[in-house]
Amino acid sequence: MDSCCTPGRTAARENTTLLPVPSVPASLAASPERRPERRPEGQDEPEFVDLPGGEFLMGDGFGEGYPSDGEQPVHRVELTAFTIATTTVTNAQFAAFAAATGHRTDAELYGSSAVFHLALRARARDVRGQAPRTPWWLDVAGADWAHPAGSLSHWEEAPDHPVVHVSWDDAIAYCHWAGARLPTEAEWEYAARGGHPGRRYPWGDPLTPDGEDRCNIWHGTFPTHNTLSDGRLTTAPVRSYPPNDHGLYETSGNVWEWCADWFSPAYYRRSPRHNPLGPRTGTARVTRGGSYLCHDSYCNRYRLAARSANTPESSAGNCGFRIARDLTEDKRPGPADGLR
Repeated sequence: MDSCCTPGRTAARENTTLLPVPSVPASLAASPERRPERRPEGQDEPEFVDLPGGEFLMGDGFGEGYPSDGEQPVHRVELTAFTIATTTVTNAQFAAFAAATGHRTDAELYGSSAVFHLALRARARDVRGQAPRTPWWLDVAGADWAHPAGSLSHWEEAPDHPVVHVSWDDAIAYCHWAGARLPTEAEWEYAARGGHPGRRYPWGDPLTPDGEDRCNIWHGTFPTHNTLSDGRLTTAPVRSYPPNDHGLYETSGNVWEWCADWFSPAYYRRSPRHNPLGPRTGTARVTRGGSYLCHDSYCNRYRLAARSANTPESSAGNCGFRIARDLTEDKRPGPADGLR
C-alpha cells in the first residue's frame, strides 16, 4: 500500500529506483507470537485516562472524506469502558523497551525506512531512492526509530517527541511488554472526540480558532516549502498543544497512530454496533490522526473522522502509536450520558 500519507514497505518492490526489500526470516519478524518479556511494573509508564463506556456517532458527518477511505456512513457505536494513553509513545519510552528486550524493529531488520525529503540527515549514499507515487518520501538506509531523520540523527535529541519508524508489528511487541494493546479504531475515534458529538477537530470546527494553531500540520506549499510559521518541520514534543476534553494530546496531526484493526473502506457499511473490531482479515492496518505532513491542498486527514492505512511491516518518519488497556470491573467508571 502506498498512500499519500505514509509509503508502504511494498512500494520498494514496485519502483526500479529503489533497492529490492530483503526478505526477513519468519523467526525474526515481529508479531503477536514473537513476544518480548513484560515490562517491570511502574517502569517508564505512560499516563492513562479511564474512559467510560458509551455511545457515539462514528464517521464523517461533513462529507469531506475521500470516498476510497470509507469514512461513511456515519453509524452509531457503543463501547465498553477502557483506558487509553494520553499521548503517543515517546522516543524515551520506546528506548526503554528496546533496551529491556533487545527488540529490533522492522526498519532495522530491513535496513531502511521512509524519511521526508526536507528532514533528511544522512549521507548521500544512504538514499536508496524515492517512493513511486510520493517522491517526497526517500528510502533511507539506516533510518529507524533511533535515527528518525537518517544515520546522522539520533532519538536522544528529541526524547519527548513521538517515536516514529515503528511498524504495526513493532507496536504490538511494545504493547506486550507494556501489558497493553493498541486501541481499536472505534476506541481511538471515541477518545479523540473528547466527548463532543459531530466535531470536525478535537477543539471544534474551525481549523485555527482566533488564528491559533491547535495541531502540528504542514504550513506552506506542500511538499517543497514549509514556512515554519509554527516552528515545526517534523514532529512536535508530546503535549505541545492543548488536550481534548478527555485529556488526550495531539489526536490531530503530529504523527499517524496505528490502530488494532484491519482496514477496509467498506467496513462502516457492516460494522456492528457493539465494540467493533474491524474486518477479520486484510492486507493493511488502520492508522488515525494525520501527521505533520498533512495539508488541505492534498490530504485533509487530520480530521477526527479521517482514516488511512498501511501494511503491518511498513514504517515511516511520521507514524507512531498510543496504547490502550481494558478496564477491570472494579475500575470502570459510570456510563457516559447521551451521545458522544
